[in-house]
Amino acid sequence: MKLEGEGKLLRIFLGEADRLDGKPLYELIVTKAREQGLAGATVLRGVEGFGARSRIHTAKILRLSEDLPIVVEIVDTEGKVKSFMPVVDDVFQRSGSGGMVTLERAEVIRYTHGK
Repeated sequence: MKLEGEGKLLRIFLGEADRLDGKPLYELIVTKAREQGLAGATVLRGVEGFGARSRIHTAKILRLSEDLPIVVEIVDTEGKVKSFMPVVDDVFQRSGSGGMVTLERAEVIRYTHGK
């Protein structure tokens, strides 16, 4: 797959404890992105953060949280990312989880696989 130049960065903010049918939401999103042929997805686990409820989630030893912030990042062409948006909406609706989704411009400099 060739991916270079102007693209879109889809960022999905959710919690580590968010689940659907017993599976973590971030795993479902990554699996569905792969099934739809998107260029790639990365899951980032935050050490601290807060969301719409303003509740702090942290990895500090004295305040151990089991619901740390998770960000799923997906970069691909605008068309492929926008066609994936209904999947993201469906996952959030069916799970009843809260979160935030952003879409940004991304200039792809290099996209290759290793040897």
